[in-house]
Amino acid sequence: MADRPTVTSDFYELEALLDEEDRATLLRVRAFMDEQVEPVINQYWTRAQFPRELIPGLAELGIAGAQYSGYGSPGRSSLFDGMVSMELGRGDPSVATFMGVHGGLAMGTLHLCASEEQKERWLPAMARMERIGAFGLTEPEHGSDVARGIQTTARRDGDEWVLDGEKKWIGNGSFADLVVVWARDVDTDRVLGFVVETPAPGFSAVDLEDKIALRAVQNAHITLDGVRVPEENRLQNANSFRDTANVLRATRVSVAWSAVGCSRGAYEHALRYALGREQFGRPITSFQLVQDLLFRMLGNITASAALCARASQLQDCGMLRDEHASMAKGYSTMRMRETVGWARELMGGNGILLENHVGRFVADAEAIYSYEGTREVNSLIVGRAITGTSAIT
Repeated sequence: MADRPTVTSDFYELEALLDEEDRATLLRVRAFMDEQVEPVINQYWTRAQFPRELIPGLAELGIAGAQYSGYGSPGRSSLFDGMVSMELGRGDPSVATFMGVHGGLAMGTLHLCASEEQKERWLPAMARMERIGAFGLTEPEHGSDVARGIQTTARRDGDEWVLDGEKKWIGNGSFADLVVVWARDVDTDRVLGFVVETPAPGFSAVDLEDKIALRAVQNAHITLDGVRVPEENRLQNANSFRDTANVLRATRVSVAWSAVGCSRGAYEHALRYALGREQFGRPITSFQLVQDLLFRMLGNITASAALCARASQLQDCGMLRDEHASMAKGYSTMRMRETVGWARELMGGNGILLENHVGRFVADAEAIYSYEGTREVNSLIVGRAITGTSAIT
């Protein structure tokens, strides 16, 4: 019989940094992912559908917009919010991404950029997850360079704004109740934020098909054809792309935590497999090469989690800079890519069977590696901080 593991994937016991209430909530999130999500997620991943019937259960956890205060949000620390993202990613990266879009990008934008009236109008229902949010920034021809190349336009017409353009890769976009849309004012050339309440005339959202990663996330291609938005739905405190960047800085750290969760999920499934697998007449956990793979995976997880924990602490004390968030996201996703590959390697051919879960993490890692800032762009943001010279032209 294989020995039972003596350590968990929280090797340096970072959960001990949380208070008792936060740790209890984290355990509830873990139990929900293990008991409600894991048994069904492969079916949804295969069908490229999101398990929307699980949304009420997610709502009961009270974690939507966790790091923000007021309007129904619990006002927990960024460290807690990050560890929740990690737990969601450990269970399933698609669910983590869904919550990151709703509670991070959409709700985060409203907390940072909406007026008091707008916050009161939208955020409580979003915190209860009665209304689901999406975030429309990326466009068909502009991803990493969207700051300079945004083509979606906004034109003032009396008490309304007319939006025209396209958005691509918009998570939750096909079923969201509220879509934050970033567009360039044709008169001032400023980037402004708007909340489009769906359904709306001229607004259409079609899910992208045949993805090989995050298949349970429904990413939409959105078309805005003369969509009219009242002035009261223009985000009153979003007046330039800098306001968009403030949102992305905060959520980039959460994505880094989600990458750690993806690594943990693959590692834990691989470890569970190894503990029950025998070859050549003995448990494979007794083989040196298997123990080396476990060491490498746990080392990546531990280093990335420690880096993310410090980034979250900087965020909590108002010291987080763009390069801090970029280092966390870029490094954690590189290590994630290695880790999920090693988990698959440990399992041999069985690692590509969806029933063993690791294959899903391997595929999903490819999307996490690229969204919310590619490794290349994040490396250049950090490089600019190191050298004082921007390599982004």
